[in-house]
Amino acid sequence: MSIGIIGAGQLGRMMALAGYPLGLRFTFLDKSEDSPGAQVGDIVLGDFMQAEDIRRLAGQVELLTYDVENVPVEALEAAASGIPVHPGPAILGAAQDRLREKECFARHGIETAPYRSVDSLAELESAVKALGLPAMLKRRRMGYDGRGQQLIRSEAEIAKAWEGLSGAPLILEGFVDFEREVSLIGVRNRSGDTRFYPLSENRHEDGILRLSIAPAADPALQATAEKQLAALMEAHDYAGILTVEYFEKAGRLIANEMAPRVHNSGHWTIEGAATSQFENHLRGILDLPLGSTRPRGVSAMINCLGRMPALEGVIRHEDAHYHDYGKAPRPRRKLGHITVVRDDRASLDAVIDELLPLVKAAEQA
Repeated sequence: MSIGIIGAGQLGRMMALAGYPLGLRFTFLDKSEDSPGAQVGDIVLGDFMQAEDIRRLAGQVELLTYDVENVPVEALEAAASGIPVHPGPAILGAAQDRLREKECFARHGIETAPYRSVDSLAELESAVKALGLPAMLKRRRMGYDGRGQQLIRSEAEIAKAWEGLSGAPLILEGFVDFEREVSLIGVRNRSGDTRFYPLSENRHEDGILRLSIAPAADPALQATAEKQLAALMEAHDYAGILTVEYFEKAGRLIANEMAPRVHNSGHWTIEGAATSQFENHLRGILDLPLGSTRPRGVSAMINCLGRMPALEGVIRHEDAHYHDYGKAPRPRRKLGHITVVRDDRASLDAVIDELLPLVKAAEQA
């Protein structure tokens, strides 16, 4: 079976690595032969924002998926007339636009922060009066890892925030004074079988995920999140991995955003679960039986940004695993990750306390 992956980043690379033992073949679409995916599969050189390049990839494979979200939905819909495309273009379109995403959550009874669409300075001022301050002004499209958003703390900052982000459709979101951030990763195959991984706790630095720990929630929160993801996947006849990121506050889950693809907060599943999110994504889109999502213990994932730490310093720790994506160093760029699996949270925390300073020292060198 030949699978085309739109985008050849580290997510696509890890999909291919999970799929080769299953006898699958992979071809990527990306601009560079030096991309992480191109190191482990064939590549069609092109731009995943261009419909013609997506058609060229579709002509060489039997099924399409993607490791990026900013893919033209119209191009995917056109490709889907010839070969299967999973996850489907409709839910991707909702995930690409923060307003449509919030509306999608609302249709399924999923709580979000209060929000208002903003297309002018006057509308922003009106939205601030309605929602209060502080509030987050965000671009509706294309923002990720903290980009394309501005926290407004006082009325004096309204005009500056507008000037910094205007020129594109915006959304103002009420600020959530959350206790922690968590995410749930679910998987569904085309026949409707659905599985869920444990909720993970996610810690960010400057808008970029630094650390995920799983399992990280009580049964009640897990059940609530699973019910919500199941409804989303059923409504969209979903196939593959779907992730919803939440704020947790006073025992409630407040949805922040969703990602219809394999997700950074699920990298711990490579060593920390019976079946990784990457293998289960492939099983889902191919309509194969899903693998167990059972955790093997308590796991952590640490993102390495800008520069990788020395290999020896990491793997001398028992149960630590080093993942280098083969990307050129650049400040704040995700170059790899480290996973650690332990039997209990105390010993896991002890290893995290040793590895995090090592990772940050390498980044500052």
